[in-house]
Amino acid sequence: MQQDVLAVIAAQVASFSKGQRQIAEFITMHYEKAAFLNAAKLANTVGVSESTVVRFASQLGYEGYPGMRRALQEMIRNRLTAVQRIEVARDTMDSSDILQSVLTGDAEKIRMTLEMVDKAEFEAAVEALVGAKRIFILGLRAASVLSSFMGFYLSLTHENVRIVSDSYVNEVFEQMLHIGPGDVLFAISLPRYSRRTVRAMGYARDQGATTIGLTDAPTSPIAGMADIKLFAKSDMVSYLDSLVAPLSVINALLAAMGWRAEEKISGAFGRLECIWAEYDVFDTSS
Repeated sequence: MQQDVLAVIAAQVASFSKGQRQIAEFITMHYEKAAFLNAAKLANTVGVSESTVVRFASQLGYEGYPGMRRALQEMIRNRLTAVQRIEVARDTMDSSDILQSVLTGDAEKIRMTLEMVDKAEFEAAVEALVGAKRIFILGLRAASVLSSFMGFYLSLTHENVRIVSDSYVNEVFEQMLHIGPGDVLFAISLPRYSRRTVRAMGYARDQGATTIGLTDAPTSPIAGMADIKLFAKSDMVSYLDSLVAPLSVINALLAAMGWRAEEKISGAFGRLECIWAEYDVFDTSS
């Protein structure tokens, strides 16, 4: 269902029972919190039974409560401010065991990502990267952590890898000035989406480069600009983003590329081992 959840609720409000009206009022007033509550927590918060919450979601036309919650999350994904994220986390996380809450949530995001990733698109991404003349990796703001990680490992085995950084010294478009046919732009952006990343992808496509987008959902503006689309679940953890699942997808890409070019990579790391030993890079005393 593509229609905004609040619009669906408004259209059907006249047919709701008393309990359903309570749910509708809470969601309308506090949709940013409702999007991260399970059915039991929402029922307890509103003061109705869990079965009433489930029936409410089905009446709206969703595949049960999980379907309605996903639609709510999609609706607010790029709207929440950092302050709202903190408030939502306070209401939804188990503060008595934050370690358990965060690690369990990250494990669930990896599981969901395995279901989201299209294996044909994944293979297409590997083929494009392996055959690229030059690889440009773009991840701004928090996503720069992911682009740096990917760029570090690719640079060890590929000569023409460029990490497009977010700096005042050298703007994004200047770093991508000569991108063109045969090149690949690997762009990473998760909520809240970077407008500069979207525009940079548009520029790369206009210049004839292949664009690969790693993002969280088909509705992401990054997906709309990508020739090859990879999805990874990424939700907020308080004021910060969980990058575990996107990082796992990048790990899988690097591993798959390694299998495709095993001889080349083995040779590169053989030379690196000699350099590391000669210049005493690692502590081998223990």
